[in-house]
Formats: sequence, C-alpha cells, structure tokens
Amino acid sequence: MSLWDYANPVKFMRLSGRLLPVASILAGISLAVGLVWGFFFTPDAENFGSTVKVIYVHVPAAMMAINIWVMMLIASLIWLVRRHHVSALAAKAAAPIGAVMTLIALITGAIWGQPMWGTWWAWDPRLTSFLILFLFYLGYMALWPAIENTETAADLTSVLCLVGSVFAVLSRYAVNFWNQGLHQGATLSLDRQQHIANVYWVPLLVCIAGFVLLFVALVLLRTRTEIRLRRLRALEQRERLA
Repeated sequence: MSLWDYANPVKFMRLSGRLLPVASILAGISLAVGLVWGFFFTPDAENFGSTVKVIYVHVPAAMMAINIWVMMLIASLIWLVRRHHVSALAAKAAAPIGAVMTLIALITGAIWGQPMWGTWWAWDPRLTSFLILFLFYLGYMALWPAIENTETAADLTSVLCLVGSVFAVLSRYAVNFWNQGLHQGATLSLDRQQHIANVYWVPLLVCIAGFVLLFVALVLLRTRTEIRLRRLRALEQRERLA
C-alpha cells in the first residue's frame, strides 16, 4: 500500500479516526508528566532562579512553531505537485495551531527575557524573525477565507507558505547567522556539552513529546473537520444546482 493512498479522504478519515484517540491520550499523559515534573520537581537554576522553568513551555512551543510551518510547507508542495486535497486541508488545519504555538513562544520568551535581559522585548534577530513568522501565520489564515474558489485559495496559500519558509529557517538559525543577538543558542543540541543539565533536560524531552503528540491530535481533528466541511459545501452546491 502506498502512502499516497491516504490522500483519499475516505481512507484518511478511517486511519485518522483510529489514531486520534491514541494521540490524544498519549499527549495528555506526556504533558501532565512533563509539566508537573518540570515545574514542581526540578530545582531552581543557579543565576536564573525559578524562571528557568519557563523552558518547559517556551522551548517546545518554539520548536513546534517552526516545525508546524515546515509541515505546512511539505503539505503545500504536495498540493502544488500532486493536487491532493487532503494535503491542502491538512496545511490549512495546521495553521491556527502553529499560530498559537508561535504566540506562546513569544509570550513565554518575553517572560524569560524581562528578568534575564531587563526588557520584555528586544529587536533580536531570532525574536524579530519569530514575530514575522507569526504575522505570516496570520496572513496565511486570513487568505483562505478571502478567496471563494477553494483550489485557488489552496494555490495562493501554498505560495505564501513557500515565502514564509524563509522566516521559519531564520527563526531556527538566526543565532548562528548573527552573533550579536541576545537570544541564547539551542537548548537541545547534538553536542552533549551544550545540553542543559539532565535534571532539566529529561523532563524537557517529555514536554516536547507531549507538544508533538498534542499537535498530531489537533491536526488530525482539524483536518477531519475540514474534510467534513468540504463535503458539506459540495452537498449544498449540488442542492442549489438541482
């Protein structure tokens, strides 16, 4: 069986109906364990105090904000090349989730930055690129209902997603591009020497897993809703023509 078979809405609905409860339960367990562990059972950090615990929300949200846009990019490319409606609807379904993740990352970043940098906001390269990415999310969501023809809307939002991918990359690698930025380097790295201490690192990984599973559950739920809405519009249009 080919992966492309699941571009068929019927097969996608059948598979997603089985995966959704599993992803939801695992997300709830991972988030509960990770957040409780991180906020209540880890010590305050030297020089940072209890503010270090914002990483259990900030880091996963920031990672998801970028990776959700990458997922939207892949789905948009599949739409442009293969014209699979499920991929376009999946990208549309993911956008509000990504926007919320980006907003959470910006807010928690400000909460972290105020005691660390002495200001709620700085025009740091990574912060600025994240803000622009958030605006691209808003623009993407606004473009869908602004165009009546759904295929044209899918085409234009896919192009917008391609353009916005530049800022998704900048959001991830801005610290490497501009050394003068205030934002620290990656909290998680392939280089073990750059990792935070294990007492913070392990619960952070659990939180990241929870955020990933939460996204999977939400994007499956929202994509199923988009497919149903598309069917409903098709039925309404058929009735008007009858």
